[in-house]
Amino acid sequence: MSKHTNPSENQAAGWRLKLGAAVFALSIVLPVAGLPLVAALGLSAGMTASVTGGLLLSSEVLGLTAIAVMGKSGYAYIKTRVFGVLKRYGPPKKVSRLRYRIGLVMFCVPILFAWLSPYVSEWIPGFSSHPLPYGLGGDLLLVASLFVLGGDFWDKIRSLFLYDAEAHFAQGSNG
Repeated sequence: MSKHTNPSENQAAGWRLKLGAAVFALSIVLPVAGLPLVAALGLSAGMTASVTGGLLLSSEVLGLTAIAVMGKSGYAYIKTRVFGVLKRYGPPKKVSRLRYRIGLVMFCVPILFAWLSPYVSEWIPGFSSHPLPYGLGGDLLLVASLFVLGGDFWDKIRSLFLYDAEAHFAQGSNG
């Protein structure tokens, strides 16, 4: 908006931003709250799949509708606010050697556990009857490790997917 907009345009933009944010929030809440509710209703498998698909599709449509209602400036405003919060609480660029080593252990343990668990499941108490807590614990530990490891590690992971990426080691670096 330019500085020559009239007050009714500002009110419309605020009104559209609030409505768009509410529709966007609904697009997130709908599948999060709706899917467990559909599962708890005890519907047939076909009906559950149909309702679940409808919830997910309507969630996507609501998200796009929210962007359309907010307009380009409203969407840009929400985007900068969200990414500002994520950047503030995201991983730091550089971390200490001790923090890096702790993060590497946190990163490797869930991967090794997932790799070995089919072979050693009979020796892990409760794993074969209740694997979900072990899986969720491993996933949370893996995600937490990415924040402990810092931004440089994110760059290293990203470089795995870039064909032209090369590793450059500092002189005198011994780990």
